[in-house]
Amino acid sequence: MTIRVLVADDQAMVRAGLRLLLSGEPDIEVVAMAANGREAVAQASRFAPDVVLMDIRMPELDGLEATRRILAVDETTRVVVLTTFNLDEYVYEALLAGASGFVLKDDPPESLVAAVRTVAGGEALLSPAVTQGVIRQFTRLHRRPPPEAVASLTGRELEVFRLITEGLSNAEIGATLYISDTTVKTHVTRLLSKLQLRDRAQAIVLAYRTGLFEQPDPLRNHAPWDGR
Repeated sequence: MTIRVLVADDQAMVRAGLRLLLSGEPDIEVVAMAANGREAVAQASRFAPDVVLMDIRMPELDGLEATRRILAVDETTRVVVLTTFNLDEYVYEALLAGASGFVLKDDPPESLVAAVRTVAGGEALLSPAVTQGVIRQFTRLHRRPPPEAVASLTGRELEVFRLITEGLSNAEIGATLYISDTTVKTHVTRLLSKLQLRDRAQAIVLAYRTGLFEQPDPLRNHAPWDGR
């Protein structure tokens, strides 16, 4: 299955470079380009890409608002934020807006290609160079109580949730818990559904904003779970 990609960046050379890089992959097709946020929204509506590579700082309409508008129309689209700064304050806002992850523009080319495949497959992506920065930022934000729906998670779903927040892939979670990839995917699907989250990136944001796994018992102030 071919992954359809929209590249949005206000620098022509960056757009051309990304298109050249991605078009060389047999399973990726660059279906459209955009030089600003308004063009990105329009092109996303026209071409319905699977993945949008979104520069966060663009004229007319920035990548943050463009992300919100694109996902408001089609929540199945995955947005990967492109940034030159590993602690860009807009990165965190983009994640809250629904972006599935972000990468640095100076990451190795193979990392960018892997990022497209990762988010197209439904997983969240946090560039290794910025993961710790994201964690520190979210732990400094004003904390919110976990949603009541957390109480409906089984013990195993909570384990999977915790490992997701640590950045583990499905295969790594399966190896850690001695369960199959298929079983991991089932748990992930169920916990996202229960918490009404669109993808793993939103799950990670929720965990850090609530401090869910920093407490000895994440359900201490909520209804008991059944321990399964």
